[in-house]
Amino acid sequence: MIMGRQVWRITVPILIWKWLIDRVQINLRILFKEIPANRRLVTIQGYEEFLKRNQELLLAKKEIENSWGVVDDPDLYGPLYHNVSKFKKSYDLMEKIFKVYIYREGQRPYFHTAALKGIYASEGWFMKLISVNKQFVVTDPRKAHMFYLPYSVYEIVQGMYVPDSHNMHPLQLFLRDYVNMIAAKYPFWNRTRGLDHFFVACHDWGPYTTREHPDLMKNAVKALCNADLSEEYFVLGKDVSLPETNLHSVRQPPKRLGGNSASQRSILAFFAGNMHGRVRPVLLQYWKDKDDDMKIYEVLPARVAKKMSYAQHMKSSKYCICPMGYEVNSPRLVEAIYYECVPVIIADNFVHPLNEVLNWNAFSITVAEKDIPKLKDILLNIPEKRYRSMQLRVKKVQKHFIWHRNPLRYDIFHMILHSIWFNRLNQIETLETKG
Repeated sequence: MIMGRQVWRITVPILIWKWLIDRVQINLRILFKEIPANRRLVTIQGYEEFLKRNQELLLAKKEIENSWGVVDDPDLYGPLYHNVSKFKKSYDLMEKIFKVYIYREGQRPYFHTAALKGIYASEGWFMKLISVNKQFVVTDPRKAHMFYLPYSVYEIVQGMYVPDSHNMHPLQLFLRDYVNMIAAKYPFWNRTRGLDHFFVACHDWGPYTTREHPDLMKNAVKALCNADLSEEYFVLGKDVSLPETNLHSVRQPPKRLGGNSASQRSILAFFAGNMHGRVRPVLLQYWKDKDDDMKIYEVLPARVAKKMSYAQHMKSSKYCICPMGYEVNSPRLVEAIYYECVPVIIADNFVHPLNEVLNWNAFSITVAEKDIPKLKDILLNIPEKRYRSMQLRVKKVQKHFIWHRNPLRYDIFHMILHSIWFNRLNQIETLETKG
């Protein structure tokens, strides 16, 4: 009797396990029967490749975290970075490992092309340069760590938005349908619900066009000029603050770099621009025609421009005021760096470009919007030694914001790509920690 009970205790669990295994096998057969034959192998092998790619990212993340010591690289000036050793290790691993797949779907002009001149040129130049890149781009999507959605928000706005309608909904629906098409045609979006996908947009409306697709808005890595922490669209540590570059030449971007030496900058602070947004009217209210040291204008008057152009003002000023416009971003920030003028950023909740690695406190000043009335006092209280140090660092950081027809190491193309890579590593770590 005792022996019978022991046999029963052993036999029943075995039978239960056999029944469970049978049910799993039946469900798997049903599952793969529903998948077209030409995609079954892609599904199995693709998932194995996906695990390999994620493992590569996790190992890279650990290598970066364990990096330390002085970096011997003449191209990197230590004070510019939060941690130059980690940046160097991360950049080297990006060059060694990182692979991107570009979706081919989509017709011009909304896809695969974008403006290369004007204030939205960053999205166009990134798109142009990555489309011909052979180091990072792969043709086999199973080898990719991330997937690029090659659309231009600027071109979509130009083609679809009805002026003065205040209606972005058609644009939002267009992008929702595009992402849904990608998700239906390929298995890659659905594996992570878009966490390993990214897009690049410099138009102010870049973040808002994602609203009709929750996963595009919340999960995908968004490289945005409009990097506003006060809104739900931008997530610090996942999304990327894209430098806004106002380019005037396609053949040789940018031109007229440089400026006067620190000792030959006679103007304390300079700004000239249209009255966009909430900050600029306040700036003019307190400082227009109020102080000879503060050259603050609406549009640069013709009588002034005849004597000294806009660019010459920047090249002759110690500090260039960079207030937000309609949104938090402004092309003046990069212009100031081009002309070796220390930027003074006035835009609450603005995430500084390439903030993942660059220490903006080393070469710029941030002033709270409420402190505009005290702007001159703030600038005058900066010791001359500190100003000269910041001005030197502006020169040093300049190379990170320059476009080249043939990209160079550490230039703006590579820095944007590095921020996308770096933030993807952050998300891998976050997901692992939560798991």
